[in-house]
Amino acid sequence: MSLSTLKDRVRAATVEQPATDATVQALAEDTKGAVPAQLHTSAQAEGDDVADKALTWLEKYGDDFTRALPSHIDVKAFLSAVRAALPGLIRCTPASLRQALLTCARFGLVPDGRHAVIKREGKTAVFVPMAQGYVDLMYRSGRVGSVHVGMIHEGDEWNYEPSAPSPLDFTHKPALTASKRNRGPALLAYAFCWMASGARSQVIVLNREDAEEIRNEYSQAYRRAQEPGKADSFWHTDFDKMWAKSALRRLHKVVPMSAELVALLKADDAGDSGEVQVVHAPAEETHLQAEADEAHERAEESQDPQETRTRPLPRKRTQPKRQTRAARTGRRRARR
Repeated sequence: MSLSTLKDRVRAATVEQPATDATVQALAEDTKGAVPAQLHTSAQAEGDDVADKALTWLEKYGDDFTRALPSHIDVKAFLSAVRAALPGLIRCTPASLRQALLTCARFGLVPDGRHAVIKREGKTAVFVPMAQGYVDLMYRSGRVGSVHVGMIHEGDEWNYEPSAPSPLDFTHKPALTASKRNRGPALLAYAFCWMASGARSQVIVLNREDAEEIRNEYSQAYRRAQEPGKADSFWHTDFDKMWAKSALRRLHKVVPMSAELVALLKADDAGDSGEVQVVHAPAEETHLQAEADEAHERAEESQDPQETRTRPLPRKRTQPKRQTRAARTGRRRARR
């Protein structure tokens, strides 16, 4: 059977494995024979036999990764980053690992911990886009000139006046020469964009309480990790990074979106909810582009606060007066 789309290949990955509860480690230990010549030199130098054999297994699907990756990312560079993450993923099922990596490749993100991460949830590998991954896709849309995301610390100089004209409404001068201790704890996370048109987006500002509310309300991964002795979600281990990522994600309400960015948001949410992250087939791009265009229109309308959009006043509808019975009778007589 010919698998014409990446989505077909990803779905096929979930049924090609002989045992759904088998792990990458078990698959690697069953691999016989010497390490093939095409195995990366860097992987051989590491000496981690299980990870090396797991990478060898993944390299059999190199054509799938090549087709999924954009032209500017080499498949060898992608797999090298995968190799570094493999020791923590050997307890995952092979099908979930292939699917997570194909999803990562589909968005042109390298799982290097900065752009994206492949995280283990039980025996399931999950693709998690990081803040820099969102930034990369914003640039690829062609509508965004620059993206700014940062953290304000207690020792920094900053000012935020939403009622002031842009760009005077927000300034931030980090205390770069101060030590981490003197710079103080983080107070706020922020994100904004300069558009290709020259306009600046609304500044998204989140304090710690805002971030905690987002975590508590929307992150199912955090709730699952609240089990005694677990506490291994990114909200537990990298709170500040998730804080900044939350500010960046909220830009989708005020920044022009692409279909690819809409798909990334959906894949990120699906992974957090424990759902299968199915890569969108080309036929579904039309629906995503429609969502992106709607978001773009909303973003464009929110960029220029000085522009007034006047709407015509609603007209009062007047119902025709009811005629009395005598009047109707008189009119009938007149027509005769």
